[in-house]
Amino acid sequence: MTTDAVAQSRADQRQLIASPRHTIGLVLINVGIALWGIVAQMRSTAGSGLASEHRGVVPLYLSLIVMEWALLYYVWQGVRKKVTLLALVGGRWTNLQGVLTDFGVAVPFWVVWEATAWLIHLALGPSQAKTVDILLPRGVIEALLWLALSASAGFCEEIVYRGYLQRQLHAFTGSSALAVFGQAVVFGVGHAYQGWKAVVVITVLGVLFGLLVVWRKNLRSAMLAHAWSDIYEGYLKFFLLAKF
Repeated sequence: MTTDAVAQSRADQRQLIASPRHTIGLVLINVGIALWGIVAQMRSTAGSGLASEHRGVVPLYLSLIVMEWALLYYVWQGVRKKVTLLALVGGRWTNLQGVLTDFGVAVPFWVVWEATAWLIHLALGPSQAKTVDILLPRGVIEALLWLALSASAGFCEEIVYRGYLQRQLHAFTGSSALAVFGQAVVFGVGHAYQGWKAVVVITVLGVLFGLLVVWRKNLRSAMLAHAWSDIYEGYLKFFLLAKF
């Protein structure tokens, strides 16, 4: 890459791709989600789960899928005059080598992701928060919907937090480190429904995703790893434990 190209790339990174008001709106949306999560944790239920029993899961999954795409639509509305969603992703696959490279990066990254999550959980100790286990899929229909939800989360959330918010924060601050940390915090607090320890873990994992995107300069590997981690957490564990 020539000196002029490097300079142009840095200049592009310092350009806002949406208004400051739009970015503040996204942060406030996540604050609202966090407050809902805190209320869900405080709500009295029978047992240790967020819900007393496994029912109403299909409508829940459908509503979460809609929410994922609604967040992406919000981002698209803010950036569409300056940049395309494909540009936020970092481009599409153009050959088989690119596909294999992204999968080849995503797999070991997911292993590091899992190991990091395990170590942080170990360091923080047992969580007293209500679990989401009661809401995880049981049966073929729920498993298929969970697959759709996981794919939606991997695609939409990577664009929202790493493609859009991280880039916006870099433009605001001029610092890659602050941009990575800032988006990770917003990403983490959006998972307050899992308890404060989970927020810490997910914030750290958000930093890892942000660093991966800085290194790869696209979201593709992060999307693959993100979607797979949700799929694994959702129902492959149930296969392994014979609970499906």
